[in-house]
Amino acid sequence: MNIYADFHERICGLLGDFARAGRLPKNLSMARFVVEPPRDPEHGDLAVNAAMVFAKEAKEHFGSPRVLASELAMALANDPDVAQAEVAGPGFINIRLKPDVFHKVVQTALEAPQAFGRGVGAQKINVEYVSANPTGPMHVGHGRGAVFGDALANLIEFSGDAVTREYYINDAGAQVDVLARSAYMRYREALGETIGEIPEGLYPGDYLVPVGKALVEKYGAALRDKPESDWLEPVRAFAIDAMMAMIRDDLAALNITHEVFFSERSLTRGPEGDRIARTIDTLRESDLVYVGRLPPPKGKLPDDWEDRDQTLFRSTKFGDDVDRPLLKSDGGYTYFASDIAYHRVKIDGGYNVLVDVWGADHGGYVKRMEAAVKALSFGEVALDVKLCQLVKLMRGGEPVKMSKRAGDFVTLREVVDEVGVDAVRFMMLYRKNDAPLEFDLAKVIEQSKDNAVFYVQYAHARACSVMRQAKAAFPDIDLAPAALARADLALLSDQGEQALVKILAQFPRVIDAAARAHEPHRIAFYLHEAASLFHAHWNRGKDEPQLRFVNEKSREMTIARLALVCFFTNVLAAGLGILGVNAPQEMR
Repeated sequence: MNIYADFHERICGLLGDFARAGRLPKNLSMARFVVEPPRDPEHGDLAVNAAMVFAKEAKEHFGSPRVLASELAMALANDPDVAQAEVAGPGFINIRLKPDVFHKVVQTALEAPQAFGRGVGAQKINVEYVSANPTGPMHVGHGRGAVFGDALANLIEFSGDAVTREYYINDAGAQVDVLARSAYMRYREALGETIGEIPEGLYPGDYLVPVGKALVEKYGAALRDKPESDWLEPVRAFAIDAMMAMIRDDLAALNITHEVFFSERSLTRGPEGDRIARTIDTLRESDLVYVGRLPPPKGKLPDDWEDRDQTLFRSTKFGDDVDRPLLKSDGGYTYFASDIAYHRVKIDGGYNVLVDVWGADHGGYVKRMEAAVKALSFGEVALDVKLCQLVKLMRGGEPVKMSKRAGDFVTLREVVDEVGVDAVRFMMLYRKNDAPLEFDLAKVIEQSKDNAVFYVQYAHARACSVMRQAKAAFPDIDLAPAALARADLALLSDQGEQALVKILAQFPRVIDAAARAHEPHRIAFYLHEAASLFHAHWNRGKDEPQLRFVNEKSREMTIARLALVCFFTNVLAAGLGILGVNAPQEMR
């Protein structure tokens, strides 16, 4: 039961009545206005901006937004669920609901706890995330994108749309040749050679030592005296497989799995032939590919700029700043050409929405990919690129030193092993993805209210302890949600109890808004706010015993409050589940 969506529909009906009476245009886009909680709870339960949004359309027959708002408020005042509707400022409407509305929310949520907050969607969405180069273990920056993408996929699924979790394996670029040469050095080392310092330009981490030993187990000394042209391809394939196994293991440590692992090499060497060439031909048939010369960019020339005739994609036709090259000077495909073909594969897979989760250093690449997807799908498929900013790893306020295993960075696995999955996942989501994140290894394991993940999990554990206390006080009490749904909820008259009910009633709206915006951090923020209200009310009970959740002198009051506690634990568990974080029944 989403009271915000419900009242949005009711107001749409009132606006429709005005349109049918000729007082408003008939083609109003009802998605333009919102029904949301007011910033100040003292103003009521719902805030509506419809009159302000449709000010231009209302001018002829209503004169001002406030007049339209007044008529809407008068109509809403006759609604059986509305206690009061009043106009504020130039035309906003504040609505105060009758208590029964929130009682119905609690009852509905307890009668079908698994359904509360879930939506029914019709979209097919592909979320591609992590996609780290298969050249070594994942670092903390990869971890942020991994957690963000996984939580977003969970959120989309919870909201009712179909989702596919995908990993793009960058196994066709120069970096995998560097990986092969690095692994070959470790192969020679495993054969007993003294290789000394790893040459500059190769990967120095110790993680390739076991790869070298595994190559010896497979090939013996057969590759040692062969020219690079003979050993490069088999060593590259072997090393990529080893790195992907390591990456999958790192992801599994964060409880992350993907349904699809797509190989970049398959775009040209798969059973379907050269899909990049076919994609370029398709764009050429639509006059979106031509041979031309790009003007020099303003300011300092980038290293990859070439003053020559090039095969170009007309990305400016779709909002990009400049047309983009598809072929390099040696005739090979640019990364962009490969990415266009890869996104065509996803478009051909029938997805309505594509979400790409990238590192912040790819920000300059967004417009060209948006242009390509528009061109390939004739504007029918949306691409949403989510950039994840860097993670600054600290311990007690001091920067963390680099990892010996990786050679030049701290591995994700080291962080997970030190602080645990829950801390990593929650704190990676407790900032918006495009905001820098400072991750302090000492603070995220503190058992204090300053540690957000502990604070939220502790609220769930506290709520579970209430249920145990209630069972001890009333051994015959039925704690099943369906039984608690029959409680006399009118007994929940304290302002703290009502504040909890109202924020829990927001859960479906938070889910819907977060899923549409592709912003799982909203769930983390919401859970922390709900936990704060719960802790605050718990603390009031220390000083005012009559407010405690378990009242041994009143069975009926206890049951009503247990209904609220059960509602709270269900919402918290559902939200934490979306984030991929455990909802503990007790803290140890």
